[in-house]
Amino acid sequence: MEFSKKILEKLYTTMLTIRLTQEKIAEIYPQVPRRIQCPVHLYTGHEAIAAGVCLNLSSADYVFSYYRSHGHYLAMGGDLKAMFAELYGKKTGCSKGRGGSMHFIDVKNGFMGASAIVAGSIPLAVGAALAFKMRNEKKVAVVFFGDAACEEGIWHESMNFASLKKLPIIFICENNFYAVKTHISQRQAEDNIYRRAANYGMPGVRVDGNDALEVFPAAYDAFYGARKGGGPTLIEARTYRWLGHVENTFFNKDILEGRPKDEVESWMKRCPIKKMEEQILRRGILEKDDLKRIGLRIEEEIKEAILFAEESPF
Repeated sequence: MEFSKKILEKLYTTMLTIRLTQEKIAEIYPQVPRRIQCPVHLYTGHEAIAAGVCLNLSSADYVFSYYRSHGHYLAMGGDLKAMFAELYGKKTGCSKGRGGSMHFIDVKNGFMGASAIVAGSIPLAVGAALAFKMRNEKKVAVVFFGDAACEEGIWHESMNFASLKKLPIIFICENNFYAVKTHISQRQAEDNIYRRAANYGMPGVRVDGNDALEVFPAAYDAFYGARKGGGPTLIEARTYRWLGHVENTFFNKDILEGRPKDEVESWMKRCPIKKMEEQILRRGILEKDDLKRIGLRIEEEIKEAILFAEESPF
């Protein structure tokens, strides 16, 4: 697939917005007095997946997410100010300050919400896809979930029903190999999530979830097929969660204490942001100064969003 300057710049901007936002949240979270009271699951390391998938969509399509939803919300055009206000528990938040990090929503941009329950959003997305088909609408439903969701019965039931009815839905498994601290090899007999699609008569694709230019065309093909009546697709995007889980996220405890050092170092070298920068510079699309300007602009937007959140009422 050939990538235009517009697409490459949008992918990079989206990914960097997610990364810088997550870094700022990690900085704010442990500060006393606590400004963010809700549990938070950061999206650091996953950025290429949200950007590569969601940039194929319009606000007419529906995206459903799970507790690690910040990237999906932002990639679908979610308002940064409303996001920080929600984290701060303010009325101006995207869920009116009542949902917190795990329950972002932005219906006008097609982000239909996130669930704190493992695999909880999957049947909701299937229901939306069924509605699209019954109404003969050329829309697609997308549901993001982690590798642990594939161990839940509702995942299998949803995959089967979606394939049986040839529903316009794309299942996106963000396989970061860990359920809290437990590696996938200790939970699943085979490392073959994408191959399980064949059991339900749908295509299954495995992509490098740290490479936006691999994720984007895989998602494009899946969406194109779904809109044409081809039914669902399962995409397994392999990535890595850089930080810990919930509160431990901000002290890196579970990586330092529970993961092999060489594994962590290997994945850190495969940073999706750096990879995207290298791909853009190699193509001559943008210069280093251009990338720096994009970063500075995003940092200013984040500052404004934080100020908005701090000044908003409870």
